[in-house]
Amino acid sequence: MLPILEKFHEIEISETVKEKLLTISPATIDRALRKEKKKLVIKGRSYTKPGTLLKHNIPIRTFNDWDEDKPGYVEIDLVGHEGSNSSGDFCFTLTVTDICSSWTEVRGLKNKAEKWTFLALMDVKKNLPFDILGIDSDNGSEFINAHLYRYCKKHNITFTRSRPYRKNDNCFVEQKNNSVVRRTVGYLRYDTDEELAKLNELYENLNLSVNFFYPSMKLIEKMRKGSKVKKKYDVPRTPCQRLLESEYIPEITKAKLKDQFESLNPAELKRNITRLQNQLIQIASNKGKISFQGGYSLLPDFTA
Repeated sequence: MLPILEKFHEIEISETVKEKLLTISPATIDRALRKEKKKLVIKGRSYTKPGTLLKHNIPIRTFNDWDEDKPGYVEIDLVGHEGSNSSGDFCFTLTVTDICSSWTEVRGLKNKAEKWTFLALMDVKKNLPFDILGIDSDNGSEFINAHLYRYCKKHNITFTRSRPYRKNDNCFVEQKNNSVVRRTVGYLRYDTDEELAKLNELYENLNLSVNFFYPSMKLIEKMRKGSKVKKKYDVPRTPCQRLLESEYIPEITKAKLKDQFESLNPAELKRNITRLQNQLIQIASNKGKISFQGGYSLLPDFTA
């Protein structure tokens, strides 16, 4: 990201600082931020209500079954924005994560009705830089329904589900629920059309930021030696970089991704995200529904 920030004149740093930034290890960064990260760990509620209608037609798939090296196999999940008050209707966020590249798209929903969930999924599908080949969900009725099942059969999309009460089966999307959704919009209650519109405006900037500028490491090997487990990860890369390296992505799509990357200013995206976060907080504050837990606000300090 440093060359991009320098190109847009967003940062001026010495060669010494630049060298340190380029060589610091993820473990060192984690150690430095450990105390601050602990302050933000707050558990949300689960709103998964089993959809039993088609369970016998949709096969179970576990974490160990996900070994696709081809982009297009995605995990999907919903995040509720009830703000510790689960009465009535409130907004949800649909998270869609590609297993191969970690490309993630999020969309705000009016509620968790299968109608809004399906429309949001179709909007994500339209904007993905690859075709959806497989969908893996939890057992919620918003996903396990005849509408989505028929659509997947018609378009030859593999449709699978996780085991009940086994979140690790959907570990890829569950991770993004926290690192992308919760860390951005927090735990407040969003239940109005104004808040939904602001959520989706924020997500437009967030999707670009996450997919083009947020690198991540993928687990490529796990070995057990006695009581210890040794994990080996690949080189950190952004979802965009992983797609550019994939042999399954057409050259014309790669050219579009490169052009889009060159046009994006990560600092401007961050300013937009912070501005929209503050507006979202203000709307919720005006409703008088900001709550506190354990002495800490349910939203991290976005103005820091």
